[in-house]
Amino acid sequence: MRPTTLDNYFGQSHLLAADKPLRIALQSGHPHSMIFWGPPGVGKTTLARLIAHYADAQFISISAVLSGVKEIRQAVTEAKQHRQIYQQSTILFVDEVHRFNKSQQDAFLPYIEDGTFIFVGATTENPSFELNNALLSRARVYLLKNLGEDELLDLLNLALADKKCGLGELKLLIAKEDKQHLVIAADGDARKLLNLLEIAADLAESNGVNQLINTEVITQVVSNSSRRFDKGGDIFYDQISAFHKSVRGSSPDGALYWMSRMIEAGCDPLTIARRLLAIASEDIGNADPRAMQVALNAWDAFERLGAAEGNRAIAQAAVYCALAPKSNAVYTAFKAAMACVKESGSLEVPEHLRNAPTQLMQSLGYGEEYRYSHDESEAYSAGQSYLPPELATSNAQVEFYQPQPRGLEIKLKTKLEYLKSLDLAAKNN
Repeated sequence: MRPTTLDNYFGQSHLLAADKPLRIALQSGHPHSMIFWGPPGVGKTTLARLIAHYADAQFISISAVLSGVKEIRQAVTEAKQHRQIYQQSTILFVDEVHRFNKSQQDAFLPYIEDGTFIFVGATTENPSFELNNALLSRARVYLLKNLGEDELLDLLNLALADKKCGLGELKLLIAKEDKQHLVIAADGDARKLLNLLEIAADLAESNGVNQLINTEVITQVVSNSSRRFDKGGDIFYDQISAFHKSVRGSSPDGALYWMSRMIEAGCDPLTIARRLLAIASEDIGNADPRAMQVALNAWDAFERLGAAEGNRAIAQAAVYCALAPKSNAVYTAFKAAMACVKESGSLEVPEHLRNAPTQLMQSLGYGEEYRYSHDESEAYSAGQSYLPPELATSNAQVEFYQPQPRGLEIKLKTKLEYLKSLDLAAKNN
């Protein structure tokens, strides 16, 4: 079912619509080196083959999973010989190019430069992280997207009707709603759709004239189909990011949706529990300190109860954190303190804050002017400083922590303002 012309290519209209530069370049037979970045089953290999077809070029394909420098050299030799004998260019297609290490990727560079071949790489991983800058600078990156449901349905109908390359000879009958179930189960992946259809065709029952794929068969075929999830890959980071941003944005529905997407695709629920614990500190903080305990309790419940009940505990924590008042004041304060330490260097500990366990230390004045707060009114040593004097500017200490007017931090802000008033009164006295 691999298309042989751009007109039969499904998806990627953002790149291959009639007026798009890439389509114009391909149809004119003047391709350039490029990287196709996208999930499985969206047509990266097919598009590379079409490039060779329209450019009237030799097509050489290697896989970074199975190949090394030896195969790269062999492809270079073949491309040079082909150009010399047939005066024809070569498209070198490298599947899973991100699997090559730096030295292997560098091996392509001189041959891209001198035109030995036109380089086309395919990757499911973010090229910014996985490919060398030198290679990226010589190839244009194109993002390929999941196929839409309408595009997958068109492909499904074509596969059912095509007698030469598809399943048309079988005269398969399948209800409209069952086709939709297959399309949804394919999850944007054309290869997966055709695989599911082929399995369903093998299970079809004959009614004498046609082969019938009924709802029971479709249910059986799609029952083990899962959503896309790649632990440690772009899809993982995109989905965990969407979950985090949903909780931060106070959307319990978004949090539950992305949590369910990840769990349904096979993500370890404790990954979500760990992220919730980070959210409780980073995005909720002292606006609701209970959020951290709720997240910890959910983690503990999962380990005690297992997945079935434990997932619900994590979902409960996700909803709680989503609806909790938000403050990143502690997160911001800690970053500011770390930046201050890096900038100001190793400032001396003020003498009144130093420990003085020996007579020598006491004779040096260590701890001499320290005021024990429990002996002071309201257990607060008004006016006493706890930072190096070098961090005071314009007679005021630096203030890393700035409570937000939300949740418990409203009260914390009020208390800080009260303590500052005590400091000011002590200073004036």
